[in-house]
Parts: sequence; structure tokens; C-alpha cells
Amino acid sequence: MMPSSTTQHASAASIPNLKDRIPKLEPRRRRQTLANPTPYPSTPALPAPPAGTSSPTPASWEFKTPSRRILSPHDHELFQSSQTAELIQAWIFGIADAVVDTPCSAVKDADLTPTVKSILSILDEAETFVLKSPPDEQGGSRFGNKAFRGFLDLARDASPRWHRQIGVSSDAAIEEASTYLDHSFGNKNRIDYGSGHELNFFMWLLCLYQLHLIEPSTDFKPLALRVFPRYLALMRIVQLSYYLEPAGSHGVWGLDDYQFLPFLFGASQLLHHPYITPRAIHQDLMLEEHGEEFLYLNQVSFVNSTKTVKGLRWHSPMLDDISSSRSWSKIDGGMRRMFVAEVLGKLPVMQHFLFGSLIPAAENMGTDEEAGAGEDAAEVTQHEHDHTKHGDGTGWGDCCGIKVPSSIAAAQEMKKRGQGQSLRRIPFD
Repeated sequence: MMPSSTTQHASAASIPNLKDRIPKLEPRRRRQTLANPTPYPSTPALPAPPAGTSSPTPASWEFKTPSRRILSPHDHELFQSSQTAELIQAWIFGIADAVVDTPCSAVKDADLTPTVKSILSILDEAETFVLKSPPDEQGGSRFGNKAFRGFLDLARDASPRWHRQIGVSSDAAIEEASTYLDHSFGNKNRIDYGSGHELNFFMWLLCLYQLHLIEPSTDFKPLALRVFPRYLALMRIVQLSYYLEPAGSHGVWGLDDYQFLPFLFGASQLLHHPYITPRAIHQDLMLEEHGEEFLYLNQVSFVNSTKTVKGLRWHSPMLDDISSSRSWSKIDGGMRRMFVAEVLGKLPVMQHFLFGSLIPAAENMGTDEEAGAGEDAAEVTQHEHDHTKHGDGTGWGDCCGIKVPSSIAAAQEMKKRGQGQSLRRIPFD
């Protein structure tokens, strides 16, 4: 028997209207991105060098032997708000700005000024000092080789002649500038090397600028793309020869045991590269083909070659994390922010910084004499101070750390013995 039309209408009325129950679909609103609380630092204008320091007769300028002046948090605050902090930032970032999208091969021999050629000659001669002070027999030790002190003595003895070769004629000016160059090769007492010594090399170049010997328009690119790679090559030879310990337990910034600026300048070089992405550091072929052109890739390649464990994820986790960035501009900005916050902004780092007349301290900053340590004592006790004054007083702080065996030494000892991974890993490999 067929249901009546009345029954059909009743059944239809009992079925719910789904249109009334399903919410209307609307396009999802994009989440508003939060403003970065610490914006990328800009490049301050680089001030002109002082008029009274010009060679050959800087008689009107009073040069000073550089010494430590940041001895307390108050001194550090005075420095951070000083013109010298801005000068250092202008110098480092100005060099980085000069090499944006520029491979190393873009700087030709014809582009080198006499000053740059002299600096390259100095670094070439410094390399010969490694042969004149050969390392002692290590006996399997992975700590620093004491023959390194002989290398430093040879470099220090040659420094006055080197500066006259560049064009610095005043003995007082030579003494001031030489201090930064001497400190750029490593620490004589601890037989270590780190990113602070690398910074001293660029402070030496800043002194040459203050002495009217470097011109930004012609020299900035060669300084970053010819002089700095030559300095890195020299220090790699020194590290491989003398097993220099890292100055801290994996570098101040955690990027690399020994260097920082190759990553800052290298990110600028790759800023708008059409096909080399941050993930390229994981591709051996990319590192091999482009390592000589770009400082960032070259440094990653060297780091890989000196580790006893394969893979950035294991031996350089921060570099591995950074490689997931979507663009080089993010890395470039992050490196600049890191320089301001983790170098200029950290007391454990800046307490070892040296100030003279060319890189002056702010008014009312302390002196080594006031702290009871003269120039010689400051060098000896550079890492023998009260660690409890760093941070919250726990651990060893950021600047010193316990003595850490060189990862380069571990890799070299393995090669000497013809061993593979059978050598026990060392801390921070």
C-alpha cells in the first residue's frame, strides 16, 4: 500500500535542514605576525679619521698603548652608549655592506691599493714563521702546542718593520697599532684562539683607517674578500700546526670554535643569490664548487673537515638550525643582531677589549692600574679572574670555560695514526 501524500509531507518535515546547522565557511584570516622585538641593527655612518693622525708626521696626536678599560658593568654601560661602540659597528657593518652580492673573485689584483698589497705581504711572511717555529712533538696530546709562543714572538718582532712597510712612521703609532695585530694571532699564555682574536684583526685594520691608510671606497671590498680570506688561511695553518685550543667552550657565539665574521660577511655576499640557498651548506657539491667564492660556504667546508663526527647536526647544531632560514636576508640580519648583542653587548667578551687613542675608551671608564693590574699582568691574568662575576655566578661563564681540547687536533691525530672513527670523541666535537 503506497503512503499517502500527507504521510510523505510529515516525513519530509521531520528531516532537519542541514543548511541551518552547517556554519557558513569563510576564508581564514591570516595570523598577524608579531613585530620583531629586536630589529636588525642598521649601519651607522663611519666618521672620518682624526686629522692629527695622518702620516708621516702625526706630531699633534698623542698615541696610547691599548689596554683594558671595561672592568665593571658600569664601564660596559658607558662603552655601549659611547661613540666608540658606534664606530666599531660602523666599521664592521660598513665592510659587510660593501660586499653584498659580491663573490671573492670580483676583486682583481688591479683593484688592490698599495696598503692592501702590503697587508697581504705581511700575512704571507707571517705564514713563514710557522716553519721557523715548528711544533713540538705532541705525543698524542690534543691541547695547544707550546711552540706556538715562538711563532708569536717572531710576529711581534717583525711588527714594527711591517708597519713601516705599510706607511706608519711614528714609533708611538706603531706601538699602538701593533698591539691589535699581535693579539689577532692568539693568546700566548693559554695557547688558544677565538673570535675575539679575529675581532682584534679587524680592529687593527680600523687603526690603519684611523691613520689615513685605508680608504673605504677602494679598500673595503679587498679587505673582506682578499685580506680576510688570507688571514683565515694563515690562522687555519696556525691552528693545524699548533692545535690551538678554542678560546671558550665552542666559541663565544656557538657558530664555530674559532671564527664569527666569515658568517657575517658571507651572508652579505649571498644576500640575493639566485640559486644558493641557506640549505646549500648541507650539499657537499655546492660547498666544493662555490666555497672559494663565498666566505660562508668556505668556513662551513673547513669546519666539516676538522670534525671527527660527520654532519652539521651533530658538531655544529646552531649552523644546522640557521640553515632552515627562508632567506639569506634573515641570516644576514641575524648575524648583525648577534654581533651587537653577543659581542658588543656582553661584558664577559668586552672585558678583554683593548682601548687606545685610535679606538678610544669612553670618559670615566676604569683602568687596569685602578684594578691593580698593569699591562703585563692583564695579559697573564686575562683568563684567571673571578668567574663568579659573570652572569649568575654558575658555571664558568661565556668567556673562559675549562680547557677544551682542539677538535682540529683530534682530526689531525686521527690522520697521523691512519685511524677512522676509532679515536674517542672529545667534548664539543
